[in-house]
Amino acid sequence: MADTKDAQATVSDGGAEYLIRHTTLRQLQVLEAICRLGSFTRAAEELFLSQPTVSMQIKKLADTLGTPLFRQTGRSVEPTDAGRQVYASCREILGSLSNLDVKLSDLKQLRRGRLRLGVLTTAASVAPEILGAFCLRYPGIDVSLQVTNREHIAERLRAHDDELYVTGQPREDDDEIETTPFAPNPLVMVARADHPLVQERDIPLARLAGENLILREPGSGIRDAVLKHFTALGVQPQVRMELGSNEAIKHAIVGGLGISALSLHSLTLESAGGQLALLDVEGFPIMRRWHLVYWRGRELSLVARTFLDFAMEYEPEVRARLAEAQAAFDRTRLKHSRPEEPA
Repeated sequence: MADTKDAQATVSDGGAEYLIRHTTLRQLQVLEAICRLGSFTRAAEELFLSQPTVSMQIKKLADTLGTPLFRQTGRSVEPTDAGRQVYASCREILGSLSNLDVKLSDLKQLRRGRLRLGVLTTAASVAPEILGAFCLRYPGIDVSLQVTNREHIAERLRAHDDELYVTGQPREDDDEIETTPFAPNPLVMVARADHPLVQERDIPLARLAGENLILREPGSGIRDAVLKHFTALGVQPQVRMELGSNEAIKHAIVGGLGISALSLHSLTLESAGGQLALLDVEGFPIMRRWHLVYWRGRELSLVARTFLDFAMEYEPEVRARLAEAQAAFDRTRLKHSRPEEPA
């Protein structure tokens, strides 16, 4: 107890100079990882350290600061009040070092560097294509890609976890973020290839009121856009089920469970498969755009700025890919419209 009181007094008297002399960046890195991951074991795995080493580093840091930094809660750990304060400072310090690394790579004219990108789940069909082309042009750039839902994208944006985010339609009243549209994102109505409506043209939206509609989960941007479109035309859709991914929805359509509205980007791989078809429905496709988003006032690194410009320049390639998918679906429709030959 005396040692702890002595350490507390020394920290108070010595201030920053004492902390600089008696703490290490490695200790701060270990604490940041434990707080973020909620586990000594997971922190050790991420940092390629043994668990005893992690425990020892935290003990040294706690002794230096003169206060416990973590408490055990069942099988996990959580930071004490002091631990949370140290964690906040750690993020600032390590974030500054990360920015320094990016700025130094900027001086090397993109021969090396890192891009941290957060991607909305529904944009996972377009972002990798653009990233692949970007990495071919700049092979020295490492890319960290986090794919998650809209709620977690918003959390990562507020926490400044990534430099750029690929999202759908952002909120118009959010004045804390900068948004740049960079590619079309048409929403199309999809059915199984042998669905009776596939051969019809200019289908009134009211005709779909009796169809089983499959939608994404509440909070999805695609869901919101589709329901808004139905409401605007005075149509009450019959929602049969809600699913958490585009892949699950496509499987449900093939299984005959209903029809759905999806981004054409998410259908490019299935366009030549013959199991799915696009319906020619009033008001479809709903034309939306993908956006690159970042926190207003945050200076983008040269790597992030270059990727943003590259994505905008890549739009013709994206449009060409969508046109190819549309043409393939048209061929599927023609195939299924041909009368069967007599035996």
